[in-house]
Amino acid sequence: MDHTIFGSAFKFLRDNATDGTPKLTIPAPSLVHYRNGPAAIDKDIYPDMDSFWDDLGAAYAVGELGCTYLQFNDTSLAYLNDPTQREELTKRGENAEHQHEIYIRTINRALEDKPAGMTITAHMCRGNYRSSWVAQGGYDFVAEALFNGLNIDGYFMEYDDERSGGFEPLRFVPKGKQVVLGLVTTKKGELENKDDLKRRLEQASRYVDIDQLCLSPQCGFSSTLEGNALTRDEEIAKLRLVVETAEEVWGSAG
Repeated sequence: MDHTIFGSAFKFLRDNATDGTPKLTIPAPSLVHYRNGPAAIDKDIYPDMDSFWDDLGAAYAVGELGCTYLQFNDTSLAYLNDPTQREELTKRGENAEHQHEIYIRTINRALEDKPAGMTITAHMCRGNYRSSWVAQGGYDFVAEALFNGLNIDGYFMEYDDERSGGFEPLRFVPKGKQVVLGLVTTKKGELENKDDLKRRLEQASRYVDIDQLCLSPQCGFSSTLEGNALTRDEEIAKLRLVVETAEEVWGSAG
């Protein structure tokens, strides 16, 4: 199988890392389908969707290249919590009530042969282009399947404002999985209050053990070349806040 695109990215990370574990971050299989759906799939090659999903899952076998930490970037599983997004999928002929389950099965197919010891995570957000957003709504719609059906080790979750909903969906997180709460926004420069972050972590710990939780920014500071509406100093201050808060909550090794 040709792994030219993913393989080149990972090999660059591996060969240029001086210490630590290089992380390969790539779009999730679901994103190949989400934006345009069946209209973007050649029916002469894939007369039925089952064969498309099988091939798509198989294309992600990067474990054989030596990758030990793979992160999927997946907006679709967050978007599908928004009723407006599900309406759009229904209009184009998709079964919007079960599309997230198809995506989860496809990601699991991609991970069937992953090597022992390979860590898999997924980052989910509702859009981050130049400090803007696309979807809104809590994780309630996908939560049970997301946490119990998706065979990964950790979740990076957008939780920086009211569009993300409450922490109640975290009650479905099983033992052994980690959830990284993106409580610090990357969309604006105003710095969060450390005590507020600690209170929100405490609220989340009512639904999942505090030792299964972590803290991070909600997304990257730039999804495109144009970047978000923050200065470099504001970005550094937010990263410093994340580290300081985490050390105070979990200790310096947390």
